[in-house]
Amino acid sequence: MKHVVSFSGGKDSTAMLLMMIEKGMRIDEIVCVDTSKEFPQMYAHIEKLKEYIKPYTITTVKIDFDYWLGEHIKTKGKNKGKVGYGFPDFRIRWCTALKREAVNKVKKTIGGESIDFMGIAFDEQKRIQGYTDKRLVRYPLVEMGITEKEALQYCYDKGFDWGGLYEKFTRVSCWCCPMSKIGHLKILYNEFPQLWQELRDMDKKSYRRFRNDYSVAELEVKFKKE
Repeated sequence: MKHVVSFSGGKDSTAMLLMMIEKGMRIDEIVCVDTSKEFPQMYAHIEKLKEYIKPYTITTVKIDFDYWLGEHIKTKGKNKGKVGYGFPDFRIRWCTALKREAVNKVKKTIGGESIDFMGIAFDEQKRIQGYTDKRLVRYPLVEMGITEKEALQYCYDKGFDWGGLYEKFTRVSCWCCPMSKIGHLKILYNEFPQLWQELRDMDKKSYRRFRNDYSVAELEVKFKKE
């Protein structure tokens, strides 16, 4: 059984990876899926971590988010010929499906069956309740009783601070995620103007509204008033 670590770059997957290495746990492959929409500070963090964990290496698979958002032409089904998937939402999380597919492709290259190691913290166990996927999965932070707060502090103690991202956001994933909290999107608007401009450009490519409650333009009006 190959031991495959899914590494997103966030506090939980970072703490999980570092703890697994520290405890001498077996690791056959570390896979990181780059959505092409991570914060610049996240990319810097990943590069720093790559140096820190040598001789371990990370296999990175890149997803062209803009292509799937507004350029991909569907070739089958009722939406055949339609261009792009539009912004994801709670019902249609095509980005999550692409991440899973990317990891599976890497696993096929190493061959054989595998155990996946996922960075979910002890106080997030609700995320794995009722998990029906037949893959063999382990959650080291849950097994070790490590909470989100403890995972973040552990990373800080090791010298990883994500350029202060976790001082602004409680979660650091794709900066353009429509499922982000409104407060997080407001921080993006106020403090990351270049990324917000990119979000405006992405909005023009999407046939679907950014969120059910707000478009990008409506959020801008809201934040300006506030």
